[in-house]
Amino acid sequence: MAHLFIKDIGAGQQIQDVYMVTQPVLRNTTRGDLYIAMFLSDKTGKLNSRLWQATEELYQSIPSEGFVAIRGKSELYQGNLQLVVNEVQVVQPDQIKLSDYMPRTEKNITEMYEQVKAILKTIRNDDLKRLMEAFLNDQELMKQFCMAPAAMQMHHNYLGGLLEHTLNMLNAAQALFPLYPKIQKELVLAAIFLHDIAKTQELSYKIGLNYTDRGQLLGHIIQGTQLVTQKADDLKADGTPVNPQILDSLLHIIVSHHGQREFGSPVLPATPEAFMVNYIDNLDAKMNQTAALIENDAGDGGNWTSYQKSLETKLYRHRALGDG
Repeated sequence: MAHLFIKDIGAGQQIQDVYMVTQPVLRNTTRGDLYIAMFLSDKTGKLNSRLWQATEELYQSIPSEGFVAIRGKSELYQGNLQLVVNEVQVVQPDQIKLSDYMPRTEKNITEMYEQVKAILKTIRNDDLKRLMEAFLNDQELMKQFCMAPAAMQMHHNYLGGLLEHTLNMLNAAQALFPLYPKIQKELVLAAIFLHDIAKTQELSYKIGLNYTDRGQLLGHIIQGTQLVTQKADDLKADGTPVNPQILDSLLHIIVSHHGQREFGSPVLPATPEAFMVNYIDNLDAKMNQTAALIENDAGDGGNWTSYQKSLETKLYRHRALGDG
């Protein structure tokens, strides 16, 4: 039987299907009865869910992050759709079609990675070239780079999203270089490749999207500087150190690429290359975010999405020129 996706569930439906479960919590009703609050999701969305008349034993059987077969009913509660679960049974990941539950880039991962490598191979500066090769030769890290999402929610929040975001930025930079001939092109390309490289460590994406403990504690900017510094230290130990000025310039772009301190950057951009990476990063993130919202956000059911706090606006769906 075909999977019933979250986006297709309406109020008052009987539900019998498998969903990803996250953040189950055992709580008490006002009368003291136990119930389980949890999120049930698939690649199309996530719903608050309640399982009434629960037991400690049942709660302990539900994974904090995993898959469950449920039987229940959808309903509206205070204007929001939720699931009331009557029965739940744990399902092993190898028994389900993971692509139904984890959103994934629609683009070809192998082709995108080959394009990234081809662009990086245009770098001729010896220091940056050695550093790029040190990362590209780290097979485990590159495997994670190709599969990791670029974010939890805002943009490219799906498997392969980091790779897609990085390639988009590299292509955008190459398109802009002819307009700004004084920019240090190779420094920009290297920084784009590495600016979010630590999303591979900050985020967990084997079952659902979450922050790792270390990612929550440090964040990908600090983790990214650690990764780059470690690779540079390895090169130094091998007798091929990276020029300190080049390394500092590269690290500056990484730590400033969010553009504002309130967005997590400890310093503000202070070089033309840092400004370019910051603006290209923001451009690609916004284009991905707005396209996804226009396509998927229900909004008022008409020409407007719901209000987006991160953008401080609603988005207008109507395309003045059609689809051309």
